Amino acid sequence: MIYVIIESKEWLMDGIREPAVSGTFYPSNPDVLRSDIEGYLSKALDQKIPGHIAGLISPHAGYMYSGQTAAYGYKALSGAHYDTVVVVAPSHQSFFVGAAVYDKGAFRTPLGLVPIDEELTADLIGKDGPVHADVRVHRGEHAVEVQIPFLQTVIGQFKVVPLIMGTSQDPVSSEELASVIYESVKDKDKKYLVVASTDLSHYYPYEHAVKMDKLTVELIEAFDVEGLVKGLARGKYEACGAGPLLTTMMVCEKLGAKQSKVLNYMNSGDVTGDMSGVVGYVSVVIHGE
Repeated sequence: MIYVIIESKEWLMDGIREPAVSGTFYPSNPDVLRSDIEGYLSKALDQKIPGHIAGLISPHAGYMYSGQTAAYGYKALSGAHYDTVVVVAPSHQSFFVGAAVYDKGAFRTPLGLVPIDEELTADLIGKDGPVHADVRVHRGEHAVEVQIPFLQTVIGQFKVVPLIMGTSQDPVSSEELASVIYESVKDKDKKYLVVASTDLSHYYPYEHAVKMDKLTVELIEAFDVEGLVKGLARGKYEACGAGPLLTTMMVCEKLGAKQSKVLNYMNSGDVTGDMSGVVGYVSVVIHGE
């Protein structure tokens, strides 16, 4: 395994994972942050989702780019209660095999602390599968972190399981991780939400990106996991969190939620007006009947 060299442990004090992108990806002032999130939520359409929401697919760019898209999915959670949220994200910082979990302590954001579900992280690690404890790969990673302030705003109190997938985000690795998550949560008398943290295509001209992302969005809407797997293998679509996307859909399917609803799609060009090279964002809920 190859990791980023750690010069100090100021980012990790007493088991608390300090925020890495506060002040860059989102505001560091708690009042401003909460106001921004509430503003995004107020502009998102209120779309009624039948049944229980088991999963969410949400972007992980800076809020100025993808916050409005993310708000559509999180607004659908309004009024819901979840004991634990499992966030599955790709690594942008480190190269390693399997899935690294931050297994003890808490994540801090400007809105406060969110405790780790240490019982569930221990169970995941104990399955002798792809999940291993390694707080180091979480050091500068933004893809889990940016989901948490939205969750704090919408559902309030909860525990979190932060999982980062390494270099293997293929269908086999995704299925292995999905199976371990499912086996760890299936018999527990708690309510779980699984969040896939992913953006879509990266840095294509606007029209090309929209065309590419349209295929991805259609397959997600149809809950066509097999189609997504085939498209990924053939390079027909892109998602920087392809593994988290597949894993989350697979977990939800195992839990009985086999319907997806795409709530919003846009790309960075829609926000900035720069159409030369854009990044795609989608917000999706996965639910049962």
